[in-house]
Amino acid sequence: MTPEEKLAGLGLVLPEVVPPLAAYVPAVRSGNHVYTSGQLPMVDGKLAATGKVGAEVSAEEAYALARTCALNALAAVASVAGGLANVVRIVKVVGYVASAPDFTGHPQVVNGASELLAEVLGEAGKHARSAVGVAVLPLDAPVEVEVVAEVR
Repeated sequence: MTPEEKLAGLGLVLPEVVPPLAAYVPAVRSGNHVYTSGQLPMVDGKLAATGKVGAEVSAEEAYALARTCALNALAAVASVAGGLANVVRIVKVVGYVASAPDFTGHPQVVNGASELLAEVLGEAGKHARSAVGVAVLPLDAPVEVEVVAEVR
């Protein structure tokens, strides 16, 4: 199955690349690697949720938002790699979680992104990762994900 067929099996389609919110580009290819800018949980041009995880946003909601971030990251990668078929593997994922001071479930939230990448790309979607708690993210987003991919 192609990555697009796997997405369809999950009831998903690769979205349009989210336009930059400031002075940057969504993804850059350098040699055989693509580096994405941080991807927010944008759906149809709007932030899907705002607030802190563990306060206004539940861990379960944040997990789903991280999946959306990963889907947006795949769109950014595909846009400069000539499609998802050219992804050799996801090398690294960094997930940022804007959280309440007592929230400690950052790894489980970022699993939303990691698990989506593995579902779509199989073994090539498994990666090294960091899950980082932060005070606030752009637009008061609960989650942000960036990806480094090796491509053909």
